[in-house]
Amino acid sequence: MQTDERIRRARPEDVPAIVELVYALAEYERARDECHLTADQLHTALFGDTPAVFCHVAEHEGQVAGCALWFLSFSTWRGVHGIYLEDLFVRPETRGTGLGKALLTALAQECVRNNYERLEWSVLNWNTPAIDFYKSLGATPQDEWTIYRLTDEALTTLGSQKI
Repeated sequence: MQTDERIRRARPEDVPAIVELVYALAEYERARDECHLTADQLHTALFGDTPAVFCHVAEHEGQVAGCALWFLSFSTWRGVHGIYLEDLFVRPETRGTGLGKALLTALAQECVRNNYERLEWSVLNWNTPAIDFYKSLGATPQDEWTIYRLTDEALTTLGSQKI
């Protein structure tokens, strides 16, 4: 497997740039008010005693220009782990340089290297540029599935109930 020299695993000193990218993604996805990530939270998640989140960054002209934040998933049907890509974002001014594809390629290589059988992510239905990009790589939408989410008051209410 050939490695793109612009892509590497995140380092602690990358955390502020990654947080900035996450906020830029939230802005792009019209949900800036929902993003509350702090550098301390991300540092702990990526580099604490038991990291459960991982990140690759893309560099352009010596600066972090993109990131892919991910974690392991598990398929009971396949019996093996996979990667769930939580966030993929490349700064608009560096789009078209291959960084997005290189980040996804790095995650696909991670899957192949570790015998993970899935690389999955979600995309907003209105995000046509991203959808077209993902389809160009051979990704297929899983239209028969609907994502459900519990947050805020609904999560607290359910979590407060006795079992």
